[in-house]
Amino acid sequence: MRRLKNLPGFAGKEKTSNLGELRIAGDQSASKKISQFCVRLEAKQRLRFNYGLTERQLLKYVRVAKKTRGSTGQVLLQLLEMRLDNIIFQLGMASTIPAARQLVSHRHILVNDHIVDIPSYRRKPKDILTIRNRPTSRNAAKSESLGGNETPDHLILSLPKNGEPTGLVNHMVNRESVDLNINELLVVEYYSRKA
Repeated sequence: MRRLKNLPGFAGKEKTSNLGELRIAGDQSASKKISQFCVRLEAKQRLRFNYGLTERQLLKYVRVAKKTRGSTGQVLLQLLEMRLDNIIFQLGMASTIPAARQLVSHRHILVNDHIVDIPSYRRKPKDILTIRNRPTSRNAAKSESLGGNETPDHLILSLPKNGEPTGLVNHMVNRESVDLNINELLVVEYYSRKA
C-alpha cells in the first residue's frame, strides 16, 4: 500500500493516509532514475489493485475500451467505474471494493428488483440498487458504513428511516467525478502492445 500510494477502493475512503506523500518526498531525494516502463507499470498496478481486478480482466477491459468510440482512457475508466461492486462501494454500502464484491457474490444486492451475484455486472443509467429484505442482508450492510462519505454526482443514495437504503445511477460517470489519482493514458500505453 505504501508503494502504490492512495488507493481508496483497496484501503477504504477514510483509511487513506499520508504514507504515499512521504514516499514521494523520499524518492525525490534519492534521485534514482525511473524508466518509462516502470511509470506505466506502476499506473497499471495502481488501477488493477484499486478495482481488485486480475491481469486478464484488466486486459479485457482495455480491449473493449479500444473498440469503443471515444478516448480509450476515459472509456476504460467508465467501464471500471460502472461495475456493480464499485458502485456499491461508491454509494457507501461497503467500506472497500472487496467488501462490496462479497456483498454482491453472497446475493445481498438487488438491481431493479432482481438478484445479481456478478460483481463485474455493468450498470446502466436509471438502474436502482437496493439491499435484499432479509435479516442476513441487512446485517451485512449494517456492518458497513452507509452514507459515511460523499457520493459522486452520477449516483444518488437515499436512506429512508424504515426502508432499505437505495442507490440510483443517474448517468454515465465522467472523468471529473472519478476520485482516483491515476493517469489512465499510461495504462493504455502499457497495454498498447498486448491489446
